[in-house]
Amino acid sequence: MEQEHQRAVTRVCIQVALLLLQHGAESTVVVQMAQRLGVALGVESVECALTANAIVLTTLSDEHCITTTRKNSDKGINMQMVTDVQRIVIAVEHKLYDLEMVQQKLNRLKPLKYPPMLVVGMIGLSCASFAHLSGGDWVICVITFFASAGGMFVRQVLSKRHYNPLIVFAMTSFVASLISGLSLKYQWGNDPQVALASSVLLLVPGFPLINSLADILKGYINMGIGRWTVATILTFGACLGIVFALSMMNISTWGH
Repeated sequence: MEQEHQRAVTRVCIQVALLLLQHGAESTVVVQMAQRLGVALGVESVECALTANAIVLTTLSDEHCITTTRKNSDKGINMQMVTDVQRIVIAVEHKLYDLEMVQQKLNRLKPLKYPPMLVVGMIGLSCASFAHLSGGDWVICVITFFASAGGMFVRQVLSKRHYNPLIVFAMTSFVASLISGLSLKYQWGNDPQVALASSVLLLVPGFPLINSLADILKGYINMGIGRWTVATILTFGACLGIVFALSMMNISTWGH
């Protein structure tokens, strides 16, 4: 294999790994997809090392190694992007795409996103549904809907302006708790505590926590600890927002 071709394969492999890592794939998937793509394109082996903010990848062909590094930046969980990248790798394994076609396909990938106001409405509806399942009456469900929808709107606005995730989670939970806390302060509905608890469910970092556990169990200890730490910090930010909102309304306990 010519070195120039090997360099091109190396760049494509790390681009695949970077796209997967940026959009929430677990570490095993990231490494396996990069290795499978490299082998399908003709190199002997692909070695990949992951950290929380970088990827180091090496390809080996005819006893010649090429190593490259890319900085990782979180772009949000998007399983559509992960699935599209996996489909490209599978197509290469079935000899449907060559190296040039793979590069073109990867460059054309764009994350599909739902309209912001649709997301706001669906988040409000889902949290209101949780409130209903927890025994809340229609008053509690309505309050939960507006609280969680308002919190999601604030989250979108702050995220669009690239605020620190800790600040985004704290402000989102603050707004949601401020609205839902009215039911607790004035005793609206049959169970005001349900509204307060359900309105901040949109901030539960379930995906990072699941990925962190999967990474640790599959041997990627550093990645697992890193993801778990981020999820813990985000949860701490959400708790800060709740505490500030309750303090502002002079509510000492949820049972007040």
